[in-house]
Amino acid sequence: MKNILLLCGIALLFASCEKPVSDAHFYDSGISSELAQYRRQQVSDIHYNLSFEIPAEKSEQINSHLLLEVEISDLSHPLILDFHEEASHLLSLNVNGKDTKIDHRDQHLVIAKELLVKGPNSIEIEFIAGELSLNRNESFLYTLLVPDRASTLFPCFDQPNLKANYSLTITAPKDWKVLAGAPEIASEENGEFATHRFAKSDLMSTYLFSFVAGEFEEAKSASDFPQTMLYRETNPEKIEASITELFILHQKAKEFLEEYTAYPFPFQKLDFATIPIFQYGGMEHVGAIQYRESSLFLDENATDSELLSRAKLIGHETAHMWFGDLVTMNWFEDVWMKEVFANFMAGKLVNPTYPEINHELSFLTNHYPSAYGEDRTKGTNPIRQKLANLKDAGSLYGSIIYDKAPIMMRQLETAMGKEAFQKGIRKYIKTYANGNADWNALVRILDENTPIDLQQWSEVWVNQSGRPILSDKIELANDGTISSFVITQNAEDGSDKVWPQLFDITFFYEDESKTFSVAMKDKTLDLKEAIGKQNPSAILYNSNGLGYGVFPLDQVSLANIHLLSDEVMRGQSYINLYENTLSGNIQPILAFETFQKGIIAEQNEILARLISGELNNIFWNYLTQEQRKQVLPALENQLWDQLQKDLPTNLKKTIFSLYSGIAYSQTGYDRLYTVWKKEIEIKDLKLNPDNFTSLAMTLALYGHPKADEILLEERTRISNPDKLDRFDFLFPALSQNETDRDSLFESFREPTNREKESWVLSACGYIHHPLRQASAIKHLPLALALLEDIQKTGDIFFPKRWISATAGQYSSPEAAKIVSGFLKSNTDYNPILKNKILQATDDLMRVQAIRH
Repeated sequence: MKNILLLCGIALLFASCEKPVSDAHFYDSGISSELAQYRRQQVSDIHYNLSFEIPAEKSEQINSHLLLEVEISDLSHPLILDFHEEASHLLSLNVNGKDTKIDHRDQHLVIAKELLVKGPNSIEIEFIAGELSLNRNESFLYTLLVPDRASTLFPCFDQPNLKANYSLTITAPKDWKVLAGAPEIASEENGEFATHRFAKSDLMSTYLFSFVAGEFEEAKSASDFPQTMLYRETNPEKIEASITELFILHQKAKEFLEEYTAYPFPFQKLDFATIPIFQYGGMEHVGAIQYRESSLFLDENATDSELLSRAKLIGHETAHMWFGDLVTMNWFEDVWMKEVFANFMAGKLVNPTYPEINHELSFLTNHYPSAYGEDRTKGTNPIRQKLANLKDAGSLYGSIIYDKAPIMMRQLETAMGKEAFQKGIRKYIKTYANGNADWNALVRILDENTPIDLQQWSEVWVNQSGRPILSDKIELANDGTISSFVITQNAEDGSDKVWPQLFDITFFYEDESKTFSVAMKDKTLDLKEAIGKQNPSAILYNSNGLGYGVFPLDQVSLANIHLLSDEVMRGQSYINLYENTLSGNIQPILAFETFQKGIIAEQNEILARLISGELNNIFWNYLTQEQRKQVLPALENQLWDQLQKDLPTNLKKTIFSLYSGIAYSQTGYDRLYTVWKKEIEIKDLKLNPDNFTSLAMTLALYGHPKADEILLEERTRISNPDKLDRFDFLFPALSQNETDRDSLFESFREPTNREKESWVLSACGYIHHPLRQASAIKHLPLALALLEDIQKTGDIFFPKRWISATAGQYSSPEAAKIVSGFLKSNTDYNPILKNKILQATDDLMRVQAIRH
């Protein structure tokens, strides 16, 4: 009995000494993981009743009101709401019927626990809406709140694992359309304004809350599942060719995903809006997807690649309804999960819609070059990254998430088998519907359907960065047959990482070929199937395009790449050539000549676009100025001759895009001028008004003697007001006067001048183009210095794209010195932003190594 009492006493002692939850990081700027974890336990049953009064004038404030209904189970700490705005924007606070003093601390609204009760609570706030992520224009606005920007608009619990319902009321000018995440249930006019009331929304995370309001046109589908879209496009040909198809693409994507996941469409509606200046391709807001308008509105002459890209974008955003919106990551370190599934599913659902397209080739060209583009750099990162504070979540996005992760997932599906993989995904969706999950939760479910040790498998693929460099060692017997064939993989960063992966190797002989399937699990592999085979005339590694890394390349076989009959083999060969060139194994001029031969011979538009991009980058970044002058006349003439041949429209558009991107000689820009002036018409080259505007800007960039006259005339051709505003914004960047260009770039010091991010990036592209770098290099220190502020004020992709459009276009030793000097003099620089600089300037630094 004494022992029992003693044990009870010890237990009570430990219980009384249990360490309470620390609030040391609760009041940090942003949302710390500690605060998020505590609030996950503290609150539930969240309902935001929001109203916003949008004035007719952009300069006027937006008066707003929030009634927050929330269940509280823990009162050991205050209730902390996030509001990343000045305290002056908070006008009044009422907690459970009692007016109270506002306590705003470093991006947080703190409500004393004495004012709260366990159980239901009611918190009422009058406030002025924050505008950091409320993209206001003269005639429209739209919210974009990913990943932590909801708190810049209204007070909330801005973390993905506190899902809530929303009841929204919007008052706006009466001729404005309004779109939100739930159906509109009532509207009433009051003088020059109208009030729109929306039903209670489905459960969603704060970053998925949205609304769009403004002068938009409206279209509705006629299907059994009605859809509404808002748009501002005015080109009648694009409108005629696009609207019906957009509804069909969304409907097909929905049906495919319902079947694949065995889970019905999870929300009340599937509406969308197209926005001219939208920062991304699209954003998966529940019930109200937002798209960049130019990505969706295509004319009847759109290429197969453009149509496929649009279909995949729609598939991507629709897939998010299940992967991200219905099942949401617990914390943003797993943001890659929603993106990998969206990209992965987009590829799957597009296949039946475009049976004439080689989808294995499409996957290869869409994901591998972009993934390598970050993974080869010193600024690469794992697919899954640690995140201490949500304020840094925007920096997690990039090609590793969007492109390497789908490659990883395809390797996993191939290793598991498609049926076992789909079975696991269906259980994952059903188990975590309307909730949150992390990568480990998915791994546990997939583990039930495969003998593979997924924890070990994902350690290198998901939790570590980089890629393997593969090499071979082949020994021959006296009779010329293979006696030993050993493949070795080494991590590019010198570590001992080993990537378990599958790929094919093809041996070529004079009259036949032989393919071997490789399952590489260790650092080395003995290809025993090759022993006794005749030594082939050529070997193609990763011939099915499934493997990931830099593979051995036979320099002698470069001349025959364009002769490969298999499209995936050609695509993999060109990608591997490009990677070997950047690794220093192939001289840039030799790669350029191979791509030049390839673009003339290629008949597949997807491959033509791949070769075109690789050729363009080698031309501008890796050839010296003297080499460019030497190869340009022949390249211009070859491409121009191709345009005169009887080729498909898709191919001609790709070739013309490449030609207009390099034809800066007098002969080249004179030809472009005759096209822009419509003095000649190239057969089967269908150019729309946007193409002519782009061509006018290119002529100005190339310094055409009539540049000013060209721009002024082109301005008279533009009827769409949004496109006219963009043209006027870019006009100084195209000026032949260096002072005009300098003034525009200097103006980007002010955040208000950087609000239309896609316009700013286009301007930087012109100002820092290789042909303008002698005058623009003086701006590189400013471009680097502004990066921290750009991260604070811009959207998630802006920091990387800013550096890519500025420092990332250079190849000179002087520019490399400026970038290196900046990094050396800022030893305590934000490591995430440092990685963005290293990623964006990888070409710049590789050029220096290759040339020396």
